Amino acid sequence: MSNSENISILYEDDNILAVNKPAGLMVHPDGRSEGPFLTDWILQKFPETKDVGEDIRDDKGNVIHRPGIVHRLDRDTSGVILIAKTKQGHECLKKQFQDRTIKKKYLAYVHGRVAENFGTIDLPIGRSKSDFRKWSAQRGARGELRPAETYWTKIAEKETVDDNGQIHFVTLVAAEPKTGRTHQIRVHFAAIQRPIVGDELYGPGKPALLGFARTALHAKSIEFDNCEGKRIHIEASEPEDFVAAKSA
Repeated sequence: MSNSENISILYEDDNILAVNKPAGLMVHPDGRSEGPFLTDWILQKFPETKDVGEDIRDDKGNVIHRPGIVHRLDRDTSGVILIAKTKQGHECLKKQFQDRTIKKKYLAYVHGRVAENFGTIDLPIGRSKSDFRKWSAQRGARGELRPAETYWTKIAEKETVDDNGQIHFVTLVAAEPKTGRTHQIRVHFAAIQRPIVGDELYGPGKPALLGFARTALHAKSIEFDNCEGKRIHIEASEPEDFVAAKSA
């Protein structure tokens, strides 16, 4: 998997940074996983972010520092992520996430055919009753059910074969989460029986397809206002495995 050496800066001003995070790199420690982490790179390149951000606690109550972090991407998810360089930048971005004025678009390969050309998945998300690592938008989800909406558009369908020569259909979709729940896109597509290719947590037992060695999810673009009120649109180039999947 890629590591912190593969991080590229997509945008930078006095308060905010946007980078293209490679798949395989966790954003910050969780008290269980080994690094490196994106936060290691941030502190090395931008030591002034040391006191920017909000700390959290892990399962054992230990404090986890998250310098510059305002939102996150899963370890296996590649693509654009915003980083606050200053406290002003952190407050500016935090408010936009709370107000849901930041627009994010992801690319994902999902198992199976999708009949419609576009649609909305509007299913509340709670904790899975079967696995503490998972969230669920299906019957039986436990705990507080939080509203969640994902808009999606079909880009392409294709046939591919697994390692045993069996034919499968996959669909490339663009997904725009209106809300920002943990694992939202993964949970929502699993709930409509179209789990993301390579997602072993939400699509267990599904065959490996298109050469993906990770969840086939890429944060393609993000749109936000900088601290001066200028609307900024950032795009992250597709990683090698997405490029290769188009011809697989």
